[in-house]
Amino acid sequence: MRHRKASLKLNRTTSHRKAMFRNMVTSLFKHERIRTTGPKAKELRRWADHVITLAKRGDLHARRQALSIIREKGVVHKLFAEANERFGSSAGGYTRIVKLGKRAGDAAPMSLVELVVPAAGVKQKTKKKAAKPAAEKKKTKVDKKAEAESKEVKKKRVTKKKAQEEEPKKALKEKADSKKSEKKDKLPAEKKSVKAKSEEKVEAKSAKVSKNKPEKDEEAS
Repeated sequence: MRHRKASLKLNRTTSHRKAMFRNMVTSLFKHERIRTTGPKAKELRRWADHVITLAKRGDLHARRQALSIIREKGVVHKLFAEANERFGSSAGGYTRIVKLGKRAGDAAPMSLVELVVPAAGVKQKTKKKAAKPAAEKKKTKVDKKAEAESKEVKKKRVTKKKAQEEEPKKALKEKADSKKSEKKDKLPAEKKSVKAKSEEKVEAKSAKVSKNKPEKDEEAS
């Protein structure tokens, strides 16, 4: 079991391994990217993250700790001056490892280690958000009038659409009402016609009876 064995030995002694990674960290912060084998790149990432954390802290003790790792004072001073601006918004993930394939000769897996700057995109977003209220304050009266007119035009369009949608419904309702009224008007007219016909029949019968009576009277006489 590998309890309490976090770092890699890489077939080197302790002094050799520490000296190698000190050189690699120095060249990484100097050139911002280096090319090395895969296992060394993964171990180098731990060293680089530790140094950047010290640089973000920024006090004298952290600077002395960084100077005990990085071999060049100029690289340390540059890193401490730019650490909060470049890496202040993130709490890790300061480096990126890109696999490059196998090396010619011994087929060792090669990787590219480079520094990542996540703070640049965040700053641009905050600037854009802060610039919106300033632009709104600069709006002139003409812009406000144009906005008010556009709102009125939108309202008119909405009302027109509603009216156009309601027109066929109103027409259908009117047709239904007219049909109902026509039916109501037809019913009393039909009833009247039936009464008139019955009255005519009665009158015709009475007329026939009246004609027959005088003929019978004449025959009797």
